[in-house]
Amino acid sequence: MAITDFSDPFDAIVDAPFDSALSERYLIYAMSTITARSLPDVRDGLKPVHRRLLWAMRLLRLDPASGYKKCARVVGDVIGKYHPHGDQSVYDAMVRLAQTFALRYPLVDGQGNFGNIDGDNAAAYRYTEARLTQVAIDLMAGLDEDAVDYRPTYNGEEQEPELFPGLFPNLLANGASGIAVGMATSIPPHNAAELIDAAVMLIDRPDADDAQVMDHVKGPDFPTGGIVVDPPAAIAESYASGRGGFRVRARWTIEREKGGGWQAVVGEIPYGVQKGKLIEQIAALINDRKLPILADVRDESDAEVRIALEPRSRAVDAQILMDGLFRLTDLEVRVPLNLNVLDKDRTPRVMSLAGALKAWVAHQFVVLQRRSRHRLDKIADRIELLDGYIVAYLNLDRVIAIIRAEDEPKPVLMAEFALTDRQAEAILNMRLRSLRKLEEMELRQERDRLEKEQAELEALLASEARQRTRLKRDLAKLRHRYGPETALGARRTTIEEAAPARILPLEAMIDREPITVILSQRGWIRAMKGHVDLAATDATRFREGDGPRFAFHAHTTDKLVLATESGRFFTLGADKLPGGRGFGEPVGAMVDIDGEGGIVALSKAGGGRLLVAASDGRGFLVRAADVIAETRKGKQVMNPRTGAKLKLVRPVNDGDDYLAVIGDNRKLVVFPLSEVAELTRGQGVQLQRYREGGLSDARSFVFAEGLSWTMGGDSGRTRSESDLSPWRAARGAAGRMPPNGFPRNNRFD
Repeated sequence: MAITDFSDPFDAIVDAPFDSALSERYLIYAMSTITARSLPDVRDGLKPVHRRLLWAMRLLRLDPASGYKKCARVVGDVIGKYHPHGDQSVYDAMVRLAQTFALRYPLVDGQGNFGNIDGDNAAAYRYTEARLTQVAIDLMAGLDEDAVDYRPTYNGEEQEPELFPGLFPNLLANGASGIAVGMATSIPPHNAAELIDAAVMLIDRPDADDAQVMDHVKGPDFPTGGIVVDPPAAIAESYASGRGGFRVRARWTIEREKGGGWQAVVGEIPYGVQKGKLIEQIAALINDRKLPILADVRDESDAEVRIALEPRSRAVDAQILMDGLFRLTDLEVRVPLNLNVLDKDRTPRVMSLAGALKAWVAHQFVVLQRRSRHRLDKIADRIELLDGYIVAYLNLDRVIAIIRAEDEPKPVLMAEFALTDRQAEAILNMRLRSLRKLEEMELRQERDRLEKEQAELEALLASEARQRTRLKRDLAKLRHRYGPETALGARRTTIEEAAPARILPLEAMIDREPITVILSQRGWIRAMKGHVDLAATDATRFREGDGPRFAFHAHTTDKLVLATESGRFFTLGADKLPGGRGFGEPVGAMVDIDGEGGIVALSKAGGGRLLVAASDGRGFLVRAADVIAETRKGKQVMNPRTGAKLKLVRPVNDGDDYLAVIGDNRKLVVFPLSEVAELTRGQGVQLQRYREGGLSDARSFVFAEGLSWTMGGDSGRTRSESDLSPWRAARGAAGRMPPNGFPRNNRFD
């Protein structure tokens, strides 16, 4: 009777600190992800899933000369024998190996729908078929010659190679990308012929640095073409450190049309960019009027990429249009470089370009030596059999007699002719029809050939110079297959330094149209089309109890500067203002002015300097560019003292050398503008001193031309005072009464 085990399963629980138990298990998971999933091996450039896919296809005899087999068959073999993971993830990896726009040198030859550059997915694996490409065959060359070690599969029923020995430089030629735990890799593809040239150089000069390698490898070579526009120094720095990136732009041309019109045609897009999403990006720019100089985009692609870009008018500068698209869309992207790979000891390392190539070359020497030793073993086995066959031929009648007469002929043959067990077994297993082939001359000729090859291989293994020569000869054959004169090997990406895409002038981003900006007393803002008569703005409709505060002419391309009593400045885009048919919108809906006090000034942003002054008579000069705010929250420019508030913001004209300040107490003071500090933020200096009241107005002027002010009434006349010596004083003085005729409101305009 069977005895049932009723032991408590909780007896196996071990008490341990949670943090140590968690860290131990997470470390195991992290190392598994790094070494067995996400990072490629520097020697063959493959991750385990890709290696197992190609291995399974090889066992199915899906070489380039054979027919295609369903991808479902391949995926089934892979997940059933080698890679016990989800079928969809395995199929996705297989699809990428077949996509000509994803891999520079595809390893799988797909038949059916394997997706496209628009971003459409591949058909299900029951509909698609595949076989290996010649590149994959080159990458796996030597698997039958003991070139690499094998290991048991996850269930111990099969064997799989730990890596591929082939001579194709797959890591850098096809690149790789992956995200592990705490690290990632991103390697762009390169030109195989250039890599082979650099490898040949490293064979002769193993101590060469990255600069010498870059004499051959100019930069990435993407399957989708494009232009790498980084300067050579930046490319060299990225390759030397193994970290960095490359700016890749689309390749475009201008097609002229009859009548002087033109359109820009994009024929190659950056690597990794989905064409469908790129078209959507450009269309969104047009719909949102973020690039008004672009009128239309059309996808005219067939087997080749062709994106037609139609400008708003023939007068548009093509380079300005493309610069705008480079900045605003994925027509220019940054392809990262992070050469993080597993070295020969399965340790993750970030290598330089030269370091990765040197590791691959070192691996090829190991493969050459292992294949040579394997061939020597095969030759020795064959020579042993040939010696037995020669003995049998020379004593054929006696051999036949022994076989006919003896119940156990093997020991008799071994004893009489001094044969080994293998030789005797080979003679006994020989068919009668093979006897006619036992001609001594042919056997000895084959033996001589093998002995010659044996001597050459032994000399090869004994000489590093011979190994270098042999490897260079093998690489030369490979380069002939992938040379720049071949369709597959020709460089597709141009390395051509270019300046960063220019920031487009505002006029290129926004249609320049005249408007009249109106801000009401209660803070409602709008923009009327055209430059209306400012004198007629009083007749413009306002809400009950409201009226005009500021009104001026501008254009939709202008930036507007709004200042509040708290000293905070805000920036508005004239093109973003509500239309002038209604009452407009509260300016607080566009910027956060709540709690900042009343509005002091609203004007067009310009160059030069501004005078900002508070009600207590303190002020300073500030560059107009320094008051531009980038966010809704604005920028604090002036910090008025307690009880004071920003009183005025005045432009300072070029050439002005004096400042006139008048207070509520009707005292005027004039002093050199050079006595006023220029700041970017602060309280400023004392412009005028008051016993009671505060600042009323201030303005800069040219001292030699005198001080002018607007007369009262509707006459529009001005009056000037040329002799200002009575009011000339040091900054901060109290001043004296202004000239006769000065306005009673104590303002200069």
